[in-house]
Amino acid sequence: MELSTYALAIVQGDTLDAKLTPPAAALTDRAPGPALRLEAPGRPPNLAIRPGRLARVPRAQGMSDPAQRARILHAAANHELQAVELFAWALLAFPDAPPRWRRGLLCILLEEQTHCRRYAERLAAFGLAFGDLPVSGYFWHKTPTLTSPLRFVCAMSLTFESANLDHALDLAARARAAGDETSAQLFARIHHEELRHVRFGWRWLARLKDPTHSMWQAYCAHLTYPVRPAFARGAAFSVEARRRAGLSEDFILELKRCPEIVASRPERKAPRCQPGASQAPPAEPQARGAPKRNVRAGT
Repeated sequence: MELSTYALAIVQGDTLDAKLTPPAAALTDRAPGPALRLEAPGRPPNLAIRPGRLARVPRAQGMSDPAQRARILHAAANHELQAVELFAWALLAFPDAPPRWRRGLLCILLEEQTHCRRYAERLAAFGLAFGDLPVSGYFWHKTPTLTSPLRFVCAMSLTFESANLDHALDLAARARAAGDETSAQLFARIHHEELRHVRFGWRWLARLKDPTHSMWQAYCAHLTYPVRPAFARGAAFSVEARRRAGLSEDFILELKRCPEIVASRPERKAPRCQPGASQAPPAEPQARGAPKRNVRAGT
């Protein structure tokens, strides 16, 4: 099967199994096809994307209440489902991206499938199935701004997945404090696996950025407001996690200086990246190399 065919089946699939089933055999990338930027995913009715106001998620403090904990786990499953879809979306949107970038996305996609299944399985202990509660499309709403492989990794890998390094640790600690060791271990395991995803974004930021820009300048310049560096951290910022993901000390310090985003609300001010960030996006390097002939799932 072609990688693009598999990616399209995930994005357009109208069952959860269609989105979370790994490929049955090795995938090839001989015919990635023209760029395809799908506007929305296929979904089963119970997982249809709803307005954010109908799919609000309790804050981390809610982990002490089993009912709120279940809602948090349900939202976590939805975040992972969107990640699966968005990594498949990127494989379709950027067929000319470097072959190693595309292989890396496939590996991350397969791990995100596992994360979603784990959260869905954990929900059963609370008497819920994935899809019993409304779900939002927060990640999907950002796709119009993800116009290059570099912008994609800056938003997905270095912002949303970076923030999950903190959120997963926080939720693990709160679940453990509530006596739910099973959920605590689940959050901790996913935190550990997200380190690889952030490391992927860091390496590709270094490879694709304008060489005259620092890593921080390039990162800031390739985020589109309202997404900004502050979205890449949680309340309890883990320096050690960023070090294990390979981020530089200078970059970690800049992230640490950013305030935590505690709530989403309309803002009128222009975005700022401080200190010393370039406000004009640097030129996008051209994708390099022809697609590799064989891409094996999970390698």
